[in-house]
Amino acid sequence: MSLNMEKLEPLLHMMVGELGAAANAALVLVGDKLGLYRALAEHGPLDSQGLAEKTGTHERYVREWLSAQAASGFIDYDEATGTFSMTPEQAAVLADADSRLT
Repeated sequence: MSLNMEKLEPLLHMMVGELGAAANAALVLVGDKLGLYRALAEHGPLDSQGLAEKTGTHERYVREWLSAQAASGFIDYDEATGTFSMTPEQAAVLADADSRLT
């Protein structure tokens, strides 16, 4: 079987993107249901301990969630302070139930 690389590469990029979106969809639901986005938008910047305290959740799980969300660009991470935050745009999409965007 001979593969056309010009056709294969876009297909592979699309598949990787779709798999990433599918995996992150569950994390977005978790963040919404547990109020993680809302608390981060309201009280941030916060580290994982601070966000866990604000939401009554387990710090270890919050730490993993924050890292995944920052890696995806859904929230921001400040390496110098070790804290996570949301831009107004991120908050409008993910944390504001009254936003026209959600």
